[in-house]
Formats: sequence, C-alpha cells, structure tokens
Amino acid sequence: MREEISAGGVVLFGNAILLLRKFNGDWVLPKGRIEAGEQKKEAALREVLEETGVKAEILKYLGEIHYTYKENWDENKAVHKTVFWYLMKSRNMDTVPLKEEGFVDAKFIHLDRVVDLARYNDEREIIKVALEEIKKRNKKSANYGRPDTKYERLAEHRF
Repeated sequence: MREEISAGGVVLFGNAILLLRKFNGDWVLPKGRIEAGEQKKEAALREVLEETGVKAEILKYLGEIHYTYKENWDENKAVHKTVFWYLMKSRNMDTVPLKEEGFVDAKFIHLDRVVDLARYNDEREIIKVALEEIKKRNKKSANYGRPDTKYERLAEHRF
C-alpha cells in the first residue's frame, strides 16, 4: 500500500470557515501533499494559498486524520493517507479557487452551517475540533481583563 502525507487548513475569517467546492459539488477543506524537504506547517499554508488564493496564518495544530482510498478507482491500488490539520485565520475573504485542481468555488461558510456542508466525515470531525478551539478562544477573549479566580473576584468586589 502506498503512503501519502498531506497537510491542510481550517481557515477562519470572522464567524466563517473556508471551504472549496469541487466540480462534482462536494465541499472540502483545502489540503495537499507535503513536498520533499517541506515542513507540515509550510505545506498547509502553501496548499491553502494555492488552492484558494487565501494567505493565512496558523493559530494552532488541530490533529491528524487517516484514511485509505483506491487510486484511480483500482481495487488493487490502495493509498493510505495521513493529513495534518491546522487552525488558521485570514485577514480577508478574497478567494480564487484553483480550477486546475477541479475546484469551481471557494467560500467562507458560516460556523453554523460548515459541518453540514462538508462532504467527508473525517473533515467534518476536524471542523468540529476547530469549532471547539474557536469557542475556547472566543471565551478567553470575552473574559479578557476579568478576574480569573474566585479570590481575584472577591478582591475586586467592594464591600
């Protein structure tokens, strides 16, 4: 069985995540093969830029997924694929889908709809991991400047 290693991004802008629409209508996350001598993070950023036209920055490593697929639908040619995923953010919503790779659209989809729209279960699961991380980050920023402990809150309270 052939091994393939890729990296990709769950790219956030405001309250939306970037998905690509393939020619067959499937919505997917941007990802691609790691090139020789390339680091996983570099590959993830490059693939997001190449496939979507979006220049992103990495916020956090989300995890990896593994799956097997048939190469060119040949039952005798299985490929075991590992994909390393990163939570990223973009400074704008401008996209240019890479038509040569079969992508016809690239859009930022609202956080409430993105899981349902994503085609593959493994990508839905990594989006859920990203959504949990986004919730944590939003909670931290909402609590910024607030006392962290019961004692700090008591100390702040005026009797």
